[in-house]
Amino acid sequence: MNHKIGIWIDHKKAVIVSASADSVTAKTLESEVGPHAHYSGRGEYSTPDGPQDSGGEKQYEERYGQHLDRYYDEVISQMGQPEALLIFGPGEAKLQLKERLGRSKALSERIVGIETTDKLTDPQIVAKVKEYYGIHR
Repeated sequence: MNHKIGIWIDHKKAVIVSASADSVTAKTLESEVGPHAHYSGRGEYSTPDGPQDSGGEKQYEERYGQHLDRYYDEVISQMGQPEALLIFGPGEAKLQLKERLGRSKALSERIVGIETTDKLTDPQIVAKVKEYYGIHR
């Protein structure tokens, strides 16, 4: 548990940087979650009382949420038990991951920062984590 983790995350990929005094490693996880488009199904049908929705949008949202849950579970399993955790990225995925980590008291207590950043290259992500934790090598 002597490592510090930085995770840059969006809905397409996560870059997990593990940093300790001895080494810095980065691992990229590609998401299988597709873009979150608004549901455009033809879920309505007419009744004497007016149009009715068949529940297609709700099922679509549930499936999308399940894909995200599996993605976040994979990210969490890859980071191990860090002593400190920085989460950053451009969109809402970082907040969703924080919420997911909230289910584990041990992990949620290790979050030391949540930051909004633009899309970064892998070397920029590693550099940001090293700078954040004061690792100069």
